[in-house]
Amino acid sequence: MSNLKRKLSSRKFWCAVAAYITSLLTAFNFPEGEVARVVLIISGIGALVAYIFGESIVDAANKKETGVETAEPGDDGYVD
Repeated sequence: MSNLKRKLSSRKFWCAVAAYITSLLTAFNFPEGEVARVVLIISGIGALVAYIFGESIVDAANKKETGVETAEPGDDGYVD
């Protein structure tokens, strides 16, 4: 699972995915505007995934170091 997390959080991986999809869309004569939209969506997803995995790594390191789980602001265990 660690290998999968590393690959999904890699900017190089998401650039490769975007390049592959771009070449496919171009080969099938999709309009440039549509290709650009798809690449933007893939880039956004890649950035979000990388951020989420990066934060989870930082949280895990903090928990190991202090032995205390970090909480988000307003996370008091009560449902609003």
